[in-house]
Amino acid sequence: MVHIHVLGASGSGTTSLGLMLAEKLDITHLDTDDFFWLPTDPPFTTPRDADERIRLLLEETTRPGGWVLSGSALKWGMPLEPLYDLIVFLRIEPELRMARIRAREVARYGDRIGPGGDMEVKSGQFLEWAASYDTAGPERRSLSAHEQWLETQTAPVLRLDSSHEIDDLAAQVLLHPAIAAGAVRRRR
Repeated sequence: MVHIHVLGASGSGTTSLGLMLAEKLDITHLDTDDFFWLPTDPPFTTPRDADERIRLLLEETTRPGGWVLSGSALKWGMPLEPLYDLIVFLRIEPELRMARIRAREVARYGDRIGPGGDMEVKSGQFLEWAASYDTAGPERRSLSAHEQWLETQTAPVLRLDSSHEIDDLAAQVLLHPAIAAGAVRRRR
């Protein structure tokens, strides 16, 4: 069993890498957004109660086999921290990250985020929030908060530049001793 946490700024590719790793390792993929937010339309507007999100997440992580958790559970995911075999921290230049986010927003929501759309204001607020990741303080999801959190972890941390091809990123994770050793044990 292997337990990997992939985190970074919004738009850094945590979900994409998490999905690819889960597929290559034949393990479950979990995304923090699925636990943090209640399913709403428009999405990402109503946070789930903290106790409920932890309960749901812990329920998923106790299933047989390993898992990859993508996203950030900085202020609420403490019960999972001792389970991590590897923490993968993705970084990318802010301009490229924001271009990815804008493209993703348009692909997901189209005219809903455009002028007069029902998600115009919420999307603008999200983009403003996402753009401040590299400069915001540790009180919220930010580079500062992630760096402080990483210093407290006992699992090995693999730092990757997510401007590289996703296949290359996945290969680096799979070659990490914390993961490669588990893969050998699973094949026996």
